[in-house]
Amino acid sequence: MTRNAPPRWDRRMQQRLARGEAAALGELYDRFASLVHSQAHRMLDDESAADLVTREVFGYVWENPDAYDPKEGSMRSWVARLTHRQSVRRLREEQGHPDGPDGDGSGLEERVHRATVAARADYIVAAMPAPLRAALELAYIQRRDYRQTAADLGVTEDEARRRLRLGLQLLSTAHTRPLEGTSPPGYGRPL
Repeated sequence: MTRNAPPRWDRRMQQRLARGEAAALGELYDRFASLVHSQAHRMLDDESAADLVTREVFGYVWENPDAYDPKEGSMRSWVARLTHRQSVRRLREEQGHPDGPDGDGSGLEERVHRATVAARADYIVAAMPAPLRAALELAYIQRRDYRQTAADLGVTEDEARRRLRLGLQLLSTAHTRPLEGTSPPGYGRPL
């Protein structure tokens, strides 16, 4: 299974969902359920809430397959955007009232922002090319320096440094707020 579905797959999947093919929903669920659940869990920090968001997202996809427009991005991006939107809605419902120090809700907005950055970072790592992800995992999870990373990957030290640099550059985009009218990396159109 590939991580990034080709556009043709996206269009065919949308057509199958529009025809009401239950098998299409199952295939879509198999492909994206872990993405949806992990993103929702990261944002909500609650297993049962993440389960509920996962059901809601796939329910929405089943009932509204025509809401997806292949011209605006991949189905993966659309599903991630739906998950983000639903998770933010749940966070706001959970609060029910402003919680900032001045009663203005800024604490909730900061929590939403932190959760969004974390979910975006997860999405970026999952979507980045395998060689970059492998280098980052060796360097930051297994605590290898670039020389050890190069040896473990069977590449030159320059190549290991290049992969680490590119991977970190991609990850750094998770911490930036998108410009007005633009989307965060990997999310297609703005919410």
